Amino acid sequence: MAATAYSTALLGGARLAAVGGAAVPSSVLVPRRNLLTPLRLQDAPRLSLLRAKASDDDTSADELIADLKAKWDAIENKTTVITYAGGAIVALWLTSVIVGAINSVPLLPKIMELVGLGYTGWFVYRYLLFKESRKELASDIESLKKKIAGTE
Repeated sequence: MAATAYSTALLGGARLAAVGGAAVPSSVLVPRRNLLTPLRLQDAPRLSLLRAKASDDDTSADELIADLKAKWDAIENKTTVITYAGGAIVALWLTSVIVGAINSVPLLPKIMELVGLGYTGWFVYRYLLFKESRKELASDIESLKKKIAGTE
C-alpha cells in the first residue's frame, strides 16, 4: 500500500490500479496535485522502516558526564583551555562573517563553487581513483594521526 501511495505522489495524484485486484483505500492515496508544482517531502508517505528507540538506561549519559568531569579536573591550566575555546568561537564567528560577506558579492559565490568543484575533482583523481594513491592517502592520514596523538 505504501508503494502505491508513494507512486501516486510521484505521478502527481494519478491513481494506479491495485495489484492483484485488491482495492486500495482512498486514505492511502495522496490527493491529486498539479503537475507543475514540485513534489514536497510532505507529499510522500511516511514510512516507518527505521525507528529510533529511547533508551531506558541513562547510565551512558551519566558515564559521559562523569568522564568529562574527570578530564576537566585532570587539566592543569584551565585558563589556557578556556582561552583556546573562546578563540575557537571567535574564529568560527569571524569565518561566518567572512563567508557572509563573500556570499553578498554577486559573482564570487559561483566562482568559489567552481574552485571547490575543481579541487574536489583533483582530490578524487589524485587520492581516490587508483589503489596505490588510496594506500598513500591512508598512510598519510595514519602518520598525521600519530603526529597529533604524539606517538610518533
